[in-house]
Amino acid sequence: MIKSLAVLGSTGSIGVQALEVARLHNLRIDALTAGSRIDILENQIREFAPPVVAVADEKAAEELRVKIADTSTKVLSGAEGVKECAACGSECVLNSIVGIAGLAPTVAAIEAGSDIALANKETLVAGGKFVMALAKEKGVSILPVDSEHSAIFQSLQGCADKKQIKRLILTASGGPFLGRKKEDLENVTVAQALNHPNWSMGAKITIDSATMMNKGLELIEAAWLFSMEAKDIDIVVHRQSIVHSLVEYTDNSVIAQLGVPDMRIPIQYALTYPDRFVSPVRQLDLTEFSTLTFEKPDYETFACINLCRKAFEKGGLYPAAVNAANEKANELFREGKIRFLDIARAVENALETAEQNDDYSLEDVFEIDRLIRTQTERLFA
Repeated sequence: MIKSLAVLGSTGSIGVQALEVARLHNLRIDALTAGSRIDILENQIREFAPPVVAVADEKAAEELRVKIADTSTKVLSGAEGVKECAACGSECVLNSIVGIAGLAPTVAAIEAGSDIALANKETLVAGGKFVMALAKEKGVSILPVDSEHSAIFQSLQGCADKKQIKRLILTASGGPFLGRKKEDLENVTVAQALNHPNWSMGAKITIDSATMMNKGLELIEAAWLFSMEAKDIDIVVHRQSIVHSLVEYTDNSVIAQLGVPDMRIPIQYALTYPDRFVSPVRQLDLTEFSTLTFEKPDYETFACINLCRKAFEKGGLYPAAVNAANEKANELFREGKIRFLDIARAVENALETAEQNDDYSLEDVFEIDRLIRTQTERLFA
């Protein structure tokens, strides 16, 4: 088990729970980062006493410096400050930053030789080829924190040869609009889309769950994490969120990881791998569930899933393009500027207009992200 940890995005849902796990196992906290929620970050600084923290918002960083002037913690600011915290040399860096903003800090942490506990999908969605090659070059492990990818990772323990894997099966809760058709979703509100039945998550990720874009992003992430083709990754809707994902082997045996829907299980496993310890998560009692159901997704209503699949199959910068379109459209929807179904429209538009570039650099990823965000904004102007 690791002894030191840096948490990027420490004031969000995943970050707060990661610090619960750190507290339970007495891990040293080397660095913390936040966007602007300095009230939560101040409490974390006073409890864990990290040598350095970063706040992305410059004004909030200045406020925090005043608030914690009685401590020895150094406060950095902006994107460069976040990257500096990521590169602090901690044994493990848990990245729970939301969106493409998490990519550069992941790269900085890998460059510094830290293992990565990854809760930022966009790192691999947008820069998978670059990031995986860099991790291999630096001898760094990337351990999944998302519940679905952790479930696959756990179900692969004991697999002696990748050739034994027939397919990966990602489970999806279906979000708040399971069973609805396109015409039913024309006028849904932001509040309705944020009403997730099983998980408590940040606003952006909850909207991604409502569109099921999150499952498309997870498909791309799984392909990079486990070196699989998109055609060998299936998705099933499992409303109860008890079976977190499955692996089917060549002999048609299927191994799954089950548990109550609580992110502290995959967070802890990423931080303690390959060991397991007592966790604060309640025990799963299968007798509480009379039925566990599984069904095919409605790919017509929730078009984002297959748009992501197509993006990965096309390769190059296409995944980065659809991710950028989704991030911008998700933001515009939450601001009340576009309708719910416009999110899929934006993603499809990006898939149709992006250019092929198989030999891309990190700079190319950020450039296509910028271009597609601007294009998406113009699409709804």
